[in-house]
Amino acid sequence: MTLRNPLRLMLALAACAGALVAAAQNAPQRLQTIQLNAGIHNIHAEVALTPEQRAIGLMFRREMASNDGMLFVFEEPARQCFWMKNTLLPLSIAFLADDGTVVDIADMQPQTLDSHCSSRPVRYALEMNQGWFAKRGVKPGSKLQGPAFAR
Repeated sequence: MTLRNPLRLMLALAACAGALVAAAQNAPQRLQTIQLNAGIHNIHAEVALTPEQRAIGLMFRREMASNDGMLFVFEEPARQCFWMKNTLLPLSIAFLADDGTVVDIADMQPQTLDSHCSSRPVRYALEMNQGWFAKRGVKPGSKLQGPAFAR
């Protein structure tokens, strides 16, 4: 980790400081947040940085504000796959390249074990309420902005 990437430093410190993870097995976790943008649209994203935070994700949430979501950050680019076990909300997921470019978008149904995978290696995935990307014209090739993405 270098000081050239302040987001990584901030996220690492948050994880070390004990960013909130679900205290009970059936409770949603609440994590540190950052702001991302899809053009003029603001996104308030919780950041799942550790393997434990990523494993819980948005499980057990009964509702989520319209511009809220969760950004999953992985250490290295890889083909990422997600499922919806214990996830009560219908979600859309965007798989993102290092620079914030949308690689793939998939809609996911609640409480299913269907795999939704990126078509190529990525380090980021952003889950939002189902239909959020489509309603705002965000599609593969669109670019998100924010402190998470390399310049």
